Formats: sequence, structure tokens, C-alpha cells
Amino acid sequence: MSAETRRILLVEDDKSIREAVTAYLEKEGYWVTAVGDGQEALDEFAKHSFDLIILDLMLPTISGERVCSVIRDTSDVPIIMLTAKGEVEDRIIGLELGADDYLVKPFSPRELVARARALLRRVHSDSEPLREVLEFGELTIDVSGHKVLVNGEEIELTASEFKLLTTLSRYPGRVYSRMELVEKVLGYDFEGYERTIDSHVKNLRAKLGDNPRSPKWLHTVHGVGYRFEDPTKK
Repeated sequence: MSAETRRILLVEDDKSIREAVTAYLEKEGYWVTAVGDGQEALDEFAKHSFDLIILDLMLPTISGERVCSVIRDTSDVPIIMLTAKGEVEDRIIGLELGADDYLVKPFSPRELVARARALLRRVHSDSEPLREVLEFGELTIDVSGHKVLVNGEEIELTASEFKLLTTLSRYPGRVYSRMELVEKVLGYDFEGYERTIDSHVKNLRAKLGDNPRSPKWLHTVHGVGYRFEDPTKK
């Protein structure tokens, strides 16, 4: 994963804020996992490696303060706290718990993106770009090296096929509609019919040797779109 494409965990119980912030962050090229309560946040943190956490204080199930404290027990991942509390004491408590920055609601999503970018730049200024390799049994996706291997043999993919595969495989189990994939893979300005994605999936399956009747990785969700599955997790 390059210095410009990092993974962010967004923890915010207000759906409208969560969706707006996610849209702004994804537009800037970040990969976002968005959840709505403290327990979900800790579950995701236990499963994945994140470069930044954006954490609301007022959360159901487990408070943002507690989530921050648990994360800080094992990790120094940068944290930006979001809070409706404007008192100085609340901000100080957040920083003392280990937050690196804070933003008081209501805030501009653009300001949050700018804060996230600045914090990530500060944290990673002296580090080498991270290498991202995704492995799913016989399938290896070297994202940073732009390579795909099946049983150790490199598979030649087009740029669109590679983007489609990486988009689906970053979040195994998540269902993407055809239109979502058009936007993420082909771009918002693409004027082709969304069923174009079907052709890309068909070609991708053929190159990977993924039988559509009994797929290992690329699954059709009838009437909706596609999802990627990790066969090693079954």
C-alpha cells in the first residue's frame, strides 16, 4: 500500500456522518472500513491492520474512550477523536487516553480529510512505503507490485481486471452492486452500461481458473452483483 493509499477505520454511530466521511475519504483514495459502535470497532481492529483510526467518543455498546484505551494497550496507530463535547476537559481526556488529534462536531468532512492526511504524512514521513500482499489459498495478489499469482504462476490481467480483483478482495464477504463496481473500477464518468462488469468478471474468472458453477473466489449474488470469498476461512 503506497503512502497515498492507506487503510482507515472510521467509528461513528451517526449513519449520515459515517456515510459522508466515508465518501470524502474514499474520494481521496483511502480504503475505509466504517462501523457504528465500539464493539464492532474492536472486532475490526482485531482482524485487520489499520493506518489510522477516526473514533467518535459517544458510541453504543462500548464508549469511544474505552475503545481508545483498549487499542492503546497494544498499538500506536494514530487516532483522531470526534466528539460533540466542546469542553476543554473532554478534549484533554481524549488526548491523555492516547488520541493524536481531535475534532469537535459539527465539523466539515473536508477538514477531517485534511487532518487525516496531515497526521498520516507526519506518522509515515520517515518510513518506507508498505508492501501490501493479499493471500487467499492458491491466489496471491501483490497489490503494491501489481502482480497476481495462482499456484505460484503469474497471471496477466488488464488494468481494469486487476482493479476489479483488488476492489473485491480487500473486503471478503462484502457484496458490491454492479454500479458500485463501475464507479470504483471504471470511474464515475464511465458511460458504459453497468453490465460491462459482467464481462470483466467472466474474463477474470477464466484467467484465474475460477469455475463460475463452483467458484473459489468470485461469487455472483443474483440480482445484486458480486462478492469475493476467502476459501481458507470456510
